[in-house]
Amino acid sequence: MNPATQIVNTALPLMEDFYTIQGEGFYQGFAAYFIRLGGCDVGCVWCDVKESWDVAAHPLVSIDTMVSKVKASGSPLAVITGGEPAMHDLFPLTKSLQEEGIKTNIETSGVYELTGLWDWICFSPKKFKLPHDSIYDQANELKIIVYNKSDFAWAEEHAARVNEACELFLQPEWSKEKEMLPLIIDYVKANPKWKVSLQIHKYMNIP
Repeated sequence: MNPATQIVNTALPLMEDFYTIQGEGFYQGFAAYFIRLGGCDVGCVWCDVKESWDVAAHPLVSIDTMVSKVKASGSPLAVITGGEPAMHDLFPLTKSLQEEGIKTNIETSGVYELTGLWDWICFSPKKFKLPHDSIYDQANELKIIVYNKSDFAWAEEHAARVNEACELFLQPEWSKEKEMLPLIIDYVKANPKWKVSLQIHKYMNIP
């Protein structure tokens, strides 16, 4: 956790929140309420939410307000994403969600030590900033974004470090999908410990 960007307990910088269908990874196709927090210092050149990077650009919203909206939606699952949500102390938010019977899921690049109570941890490391060593034992899901051919070897480096129960996914970066997806399909057929992840929400034209 980065103390410089930590927001004290009762509120967090919220870029957007919405009820939708999870489009990728292990929970692909599940109804999920997304809470996208502001702030990120990883700097992925192909990031499709660069407007999330500046933590100061997003209003502080109370945890009570966020949890109330998730509860009102009827969603059984809350996905905390960003930006890089692990920049913040997420214990109060996740505790409140779980107390309402809502499962908690984080999407993180793993560059900070995690705070919070998690039912599912999706670890998606990026080459632009190295992950914290602690994430490898905690991850339930390793999701590698494939932008070029060299990313397969890089994916295996991380797969060798996660725990044995961790689910392994390869996902084409959206702008390179037509080029990379055939390579991913061939790779998964040759290495069936991996699964294919697609951003199906973009195919379906939903957030």
